[in-house]
Amino acid sequence: MVINHRNGELRKDKTTFGIIDAQSVQNADSASEKGYDAGKKISGIKRHIIVDSMGLPHALLVTTADVTDRNGAIQMIGLNINDLCHVEKFLVDGGYSGVTFANAVKELCGADVEVAKRKCKNGFEVIPQRWVVERSHGWIDKFRRLWKNCEQSLHNSLQMLVFAFIAILLNRF
Repeated sequence: MVINHRNGELRKDKTTFGIIDAQSVQNADSASEKGYDAGKKISGIKRHIIVDSMGLPHALLVTTADVTDRNGAIQMIGLNINDLCHVEKFLVDGGYSGVTFANAVKELCGADVEVAKRKCKNGFEVIPQRWVVERSHGWIDKFRRLWKNCEQSLHNSLQMLVFAFIAILLNRF
């Protein structure tokens, strides 16, 4: 394991912590592939994302909205297993809770799953570390072509998401 000296701290060269989330996005009339997310009452697509503690993406997947968060996350981890093999822990929200999901992630990449719980039941509350992935969703919502899904295929939607993160990274660094 190589250790880099960055900002006066010793850090590992590979990410060992990931935050998983999904975002349902409404389709425009031109989009051909869509599903219905009954929880959010949205007909469209779902963007699944894994970010590190800085909000930088390590895995992306676009599915129809009817794919559950858990199934989309397992599919995303499976497709990006080489990039995620050093991850030791994933932080998720309540939509990913369950022993079945945790066991599937452990089997795929050997990582543990921690579910971030809210302290109060009513109202909005910022959950420490979870805001990072929400901020990443906010970054991509600033791109005109991404606030609503206008692409014909899921592959094109994924590529637009990749282009948006490239632009974000180029502007930040």
